[in-house]
Amino acid sequence: MTVLVGFVPTAEGEAAFAAALDEAQRRGEDLLVLNSPRDGAPVSADVAPPEVVAALTARAGAAGVAMRLVQEPRHGELADAVLRAAGDADASVIIVGLRRRSPVGKLILGSSAQRILLEADRPVLAVKP
Repeated sequence: MTVLVGFVPTAEGEAAFAAALDEAQRRGEDLLVLNSPRDGAPVSADVAPPEVVAALTARAGAAGVAMRLVQEPRHGELADAVLRAAGDADASVIIVGLRRRSPVGKLILGSSAQRILLEADRPVLAVKP
């Protein structure tokens, strides 16, 4: 089985990666890092730059965890991409980072993390930085 983490290069993404690495090591499972920019975006802050990818890979290697990074453009909502990846990889757990949002922000924009928590057919671990 595999531990799946949704990663963006932010404090929330870092917290999610750290928790996922610990969980993968504890379970003796591989780690799948999903860093998926929206398709059609010419430049996306969601894409982890090469030096960040190298650091994540080194941390996983030092922990003895096999890591695979997926940086394919996604179509549609992030929650759909995460849930689909979890099913495809038969993930044992999904790990996501949470950020603080105002009630109005949640109402207007929704929340990918909330959708993942409610719709996932497997355990979800949500962490804060």
